[in-house]
Amino acid sequence: MAIEVHDVHKRFGDFAALSDICLRVEPGSLGAVLGPSGSGKSTLLRVIAGLEQPDSGRVLIGGRDVTREPPQRRGVGFVFQHYAAFKHMTVRDNVAFALRIRRRAKPEVLARVDELLALVRLEGLADRYPGQLSGGQRQRMALARALAAEPQVLLLDEPFGALDARVRAELREWLRRLHDEVHVTTLFVTHDQQEAMEISEQVVVMNEGGVEQVGTPRELYEHPRTEFVMSFVGEVNRVGERFVRPHEVQLLPQSDAGSREGFIDRVLHLGFEVRVGLTLDDGDQVWSQTTRERADELELEVGQIVPVRLGGGRVFA
Repeated sequence: MAIEVHDVHKRFGDFAALSDICLRVEPGSLGAVLGPSGSGKSTLLRVIAGLEQPDSGRVLIGGRDVTREPPQRRGVGFVFQHYAAFKHMTVRDNVAFALRIRRRAKPEVLARVDELLALVRLEGLADRYPGQLSGGQRQRMALARALAAEPQVLLLDEPFGALDARVRAELREWLRRLHDEVHVTTLFVTHDQQEAMEISEQVVVMNEGGVEQVGTPRELYEHPRTEFVMSFVGEVNRVGERFVRPHEVQLLPQSDAGSREGFIDRVLHLGFEVRVGLTLDDGDQVWSQTTRERADELELEVGQIVPVRLGGGRVFA
């Protein structure tokens, strides 16, 4: 089912949370809404879910106008950052809850719950309570509960925000695999650009209540339409009016006509990648991204002066 948002506006008093939002999430796709805190990401998700009503505009799910429909009639599964689990219920009962309130037959409920627990790799923990699970396990339980009623679309609001970096990385990969199995149209909110770029097919970049750009991760990184997208998606150096990616800051073995001098302030070895902090001859500070082999070849050290060429870059009007 496709998700469509047409000309949506939403205000809270004098604050414009959403302004003229238009987007389409293709059926069966996994999309992300990316932006800083206060950009309107969660408000947009809540409007799609029916938890907030827009002041104007329309929301369509599967071609059906659901703008004035209550959440329970939209066919939406919603996962919050902090799980919202029933602490007095077991994992099995938490996942079964949505089916029981819909008065599904007991054998159907048991079979569906067993299927979902296997899908999210919690089949051996069905009789535990949420407090006995790790953060990653609780989030997988929340996803199973959201999928229990077979929603048309799945909405996730900062689903991994409360977890540590290692668990977040594991769950990102797991969510990608889960989506490939269930093929439910999915839209998740995040402020983590790596999270959005790593697992989503389409990214909606928001800022101050508006959509800056919609595109694939590669389009956003290589062809940003605005200064905000250039500075928010991927690391970038600002040199005067130019925006230059770290991999475009080239360190040379010797000076040439297009090079400048750079003083090495820092050298960070990050496995295969080496990041070099430089102060250029006019005082601008930049980062360069290079390989370990290249860094060894140039014998880079703090305090060294090296020739630098700033390639590529973008200037925005």
